[in-house]
Amino acid sequence: MWLVDARHPGEPDGRALLDAEERARAERLRRPADRRLYIAAHVLLRRLLGARLDRDPAGIRYVREPCPGCGAPHGRPAVPGAPVHFSLSHSGDLALIALADRPVGVDLEALADPALVNDVSRTLHPREREELTSLPEGTSRVEAFTRCWTRKEAYLKGTGEGITGEGLVGTLVGTGEVPVAPPGWTLTDVRVGEGYAGACSVRTA
Repeated sequence: MWLVDARHPGEPDGRALLDAEERARAERLRRPADRRLYIAAHVLLRRLLGARLDRDPAGIRYVREPCPGCGAPHGRPAVPGAPVHFSLSHSGDLALIALADRPVGVDLEALADPALVNDVSRTLHPREREELTSLPEGTSRVEAFTRCWTRKEAYLKGTGEGITGEGLVGTLVGTGEVPVAPPGWTLTDVRVGEGYAGACSVRTA
């Protein structure tokens, strides 16, 4: 795994490595900080994949795998025929990247807005909702919710399902200090910096 901090760029802008779609997405971002992070993260991902596959980073082509739910091509991003899996997530000033030899998902989130926690918590697994309501409103509940959300999104990105109502409600990952890994997966919290939560999910052999 690699952590990108757009507040401290380590090298010159490498947007020439990006493809036309990535450059267009970067230009659509209104905030310069968001654009800077997007470019830094996607350039690093291309360089990591290029090094792993011994290819020109600028020549790497992405596709979408079939969705496990409907079969349409909007599942996990992949490099066709490559023996490597990857995942990327960004929030605020940070981005998290993971490469693995099997399906992997990562998520990174800034701590949630306290005003939204109660509303969004309704989309979680019933046991997770009970765990959250047992906590006092404030920092501890916000941290527990954000921790749970990153675990859930990392897992659903790893499977290729993405954030759907069924996956959110039906998947138990827990809100406590120790993740609850879904069957067939490992789930790990990742320390990414103060004010953020991170998680990584990898399919077991």
